[in-house]
Amino acid sequence: MLWKKGFRFFVCSFLVGVCVAGAGMVGTYMNMNEWMTDSHKPVGPWPKVQVAEHDPHKPTVAVVLGSQVTEVMDFMESYELFARTQAFNVYAVAPDHGVKTLSGGLHILPHYTYEELDTLLGGSPAMIVVPAIPFMDETKYRPTRQWLQRHAGRDTTLISICTGAENLADAGLLKGRSAATFWADIDRLEREYADTHWIRNQRYVVSGNIVTSAGITSGIDAVLYVIGRHIGEDQALLAAREMNYPTYHFVRDPAMIPWSVGWKDAVFMLNFAYQWKQRQIGALLYDGIEETALASVFDTFDASGTANTLTVSGSGRPVRSRHGLTLVARYQTGNAPPLNQMIIAGTEAHVLAAEAASGWEDHPKQPKPLYLHSGSPARYVMEAPIEQLALLEDKTTAAFAAKRLEYRADSLRLKGKPFPVEPAAMLLAVTACSVILAVYVDRRWLAPVR
Repeated sequence: MLWKKGFRFFVCSFLVGVCVAGAGMVGTYMNMNEWMTDSHKPVGPWPKVQVAEHDPHKPTVAVVLGSQVTEVMDFMESYELFARTQAFNVYAVAPDHGVKTLSGGLHILPHYTYEELDTLLGGSPAMIVVPAIPFMDETKYRPTRQWLQRHAGRDTTLISICTGAENLADAGLLKGRSAATFWADIDRLEREYADTHWIRNQRYVVSGNIVTSAGITSGIDAVLYVIGRHIGEDQALLAAREMNYPTYHFVRDPAMIPWSVGWKDAVFMLNFAYQWKQRQIGALLYDGIEETALASVFDTFDASGTANTLTVSGSGRPVRSRHGLTLVARYQTGNAPPLNQMIIAGTEAHVLAAEAASGWEDHPKQPKPLYLHSGSPARYVMEAPIEQLALLEDKTTAAFAAKRLEYRADSLRLKGKPFPVEPAAMLLAVTACSVILAVYVDRRWLAPVR
């Protein structure tokens, strides 16, 4: 009868859907967990963090680290830009002194706890930068919310990067204000925080003492705007030129054509769901490494769902970045697991990383290092990893990486396969196996039903 055929079709289709979706959910959970986890923290004890002497004549900038995970580029680009000017005291601050995780698995030790900075300043910092900090554990996140609320007075400029705007909204600091945020989350935030006017067509939005930015690299525009407001646009322009930042015009006029979710963005979920054999990439840490150059590796490869980046250093001691961050590697050159590629980030890596690189090259079974930025010192550091992602994976994945990063320069040169072959093949294989299973179930249990 017709209803029996319809029932059999429904059961078989449901079974195929459950198998395909279930396999994708497992893959997504595993890959997302590698990207946004704090479970691989290196274990100390660590020496006391070196902090530059505080200059009471300079404004103080506090860049916030969450207890668990903080978005890597949001944090690093802001820290480096303020530090480059040498006009501010710039500190990484956190609820406690423990190792903190940046997305993708970069580990850092804060300069001060919230309480220590409050004691040092005897009040609020001039500026607080709020990167995107996921709400993973309410108990662990609560001190950050309370600290932001405590220092939200009009004498402090609050700067949110990407979905750091959600952290401000969660603290009740955006009620009745206009704000920008990440294009992929703005619909959700409009529903959850309807008392905020969410702006889609600006790279950053100024609302009183709060400056909110759109997607990740939009934070550069917001920070440069704040720098220009405090110490002059000539200094902001100088910092942008030193970093070879190609779209300074957005600092002067943040208007943009808004991006929204499109069908090509499905490559993001395809990679996370069905890229079951992620590429293992090493990131060599060395003293003097540029913060944004290092972050570009993690926020391109790990955030694409195609790779897992592991930090490696030449010794077990912490590494000090160019502008005074204390970084902790997960592995040393002698005990690193087998890697598919070793990346050395930074425009001066050939010189500054020479000792660490020589130690790595003593292990012939490991891949030779790729000096990611040394061949293009006059380009902005985000471009080389996006182009390398296209070569290693495909152009569609790399194009989405640029979109996710809100990178709007037209200087990218993407070469590679047109689309992600491996996860697409895995999806087809899972679908085929699910269909075979459904046919077996139909013939074994459903077809004989009378």
